[in-house]
Amino acid sequence: MRNRRDHYSGIGGQAVLEGIMMKNKEQYAVAVRKPNGEIEVEVDTYHGIIHGSRLLNIPFIRGIFNFIDSLMLGMKSLNFSASFYEDEDAKETVADKAFNKIFKDKAENVFMGIVTVISVILAIAIFMVLPYYLTSLFKDYVRNASLMAIIEGVIRILIFVLYILAISLMKDIKRVYMYHGAEHKCINCIEKGRPLTVRNVMRSSKQHKRCGTSFLLFVMLVSVVLFFFIRVDNPVYKVALRIALIPVIAGISYEIIRLAGRSNNIIIRIISAPGMWLQRLTTKEPDEDMVKVAIAAVEAVFDWRGYLYDTFGYTVDDEE
Repeated sequence: MRNRRDHYSGIGGQAVLEGIMMKNKEQYAVAVRKPNGEIEVEVDTYHGIIHGSRLLNIPFIRGIFNFIDSLMLGMKSLNFSASFYEDEDAKETVADKAFNKIFKDKAENVFMGIVTVISVILAIAIFMVLPYYLTSLFKDYVRNASLMAIIEGVIRILIFVLYILAISLMKDIKRVYMYHGAEHKCINCIEKGRPLTVRNVMRSSKQHKRCGTSFLLFVMLVSVVLFFFIRVDNPVYKVALRIALIPVIAGISYEIIRLAGRSNNIIIRIISAPGMWLQRLTTKEPDEDMVKVAIAAVEAVFDWRGYLYDTFGYTVDDEE
């Protein structure tokens, strides 16, 4: 096959428990390898929290809402995949019954919202507030404010990397990372102009510039820059500032990752390099069964044959 440069396909995804979620525009599919070995695929439509709003066309602003939407959809997909591995002997608790009685048909959405909010609060505490607190321990030894800002940034990035390393030791997370690799391989296979077959996917790269890992690293790096230049003296205001700037950081990071997915010039490759390196920790080589699950998720929401014809000008039969 002829060598081709990468093209933007518009599809993205996420690894879930024993499966893959793939999203194309507003349609998404979750493919899961069930305990009996069969592949279950759920296809649905996800409308964002401000669906149809003009705010989604405004750079930096749209990134805030896209980030929230990705958290909500990701949580929903994880819940779907986990439902196949729940303990059948587990009984519904009194709290579960009360929750379902109060919210009825909206119980699942309310639960996802609560879990998402708690997750965001924990992330803010661990990756924003904790680094500031640890840095404050050096205030009697380091008098330079700029150096303190750099130390805080280094601590924040170290906590992030150590967190990824720590969870990678968990057995279930290792498999999620393998599915994460399968997700990337499918997207890279398509964007390189190769037919979506198990063989082609297996020989594709498990790293991708539009990865969520890269986005989170951009969040860490952008926060270092902003906190370096935007400062206040009051300790309470410092914590409040770090929380208040999170939407700004998310918006900037989203635009960087969006640009990275649509360009391949030398500057973009340099900017993307740290995230691509970090993906060596969050993606593992999948087996063929995992790749088949990923292909099932892609084919449920994306016409890759039509994409190859429109983008590269050939049908699958031309090169298979």
